[in-house]
Amino acid sequence: MPLLNVVLTLVVVGVILWLINAYIPMQATIKKILNIVVVIVVILWLLYGFGILHDSGSVHMPMVK
Repeated sequence: MPLLNVVLTLVVVGVILWLINAYIPMQATIKKILNIVVVIVVILWLLYGFGILHDSGSVHMPMVK
């Protein structure tokens, strides 16, 4: 996964989340839940993308040389 793709995706997700939080009227609890869900999904996506988490759900730490 190229680093540029990761950075661009994080920026796009952040801007979309900011737009939703700033311009769509919602209760504060719903906004908190939405923010938590988005953060968890992004963290899981990063873990899968960098190969730390695999499809089976097992955790594999990358080898450090």
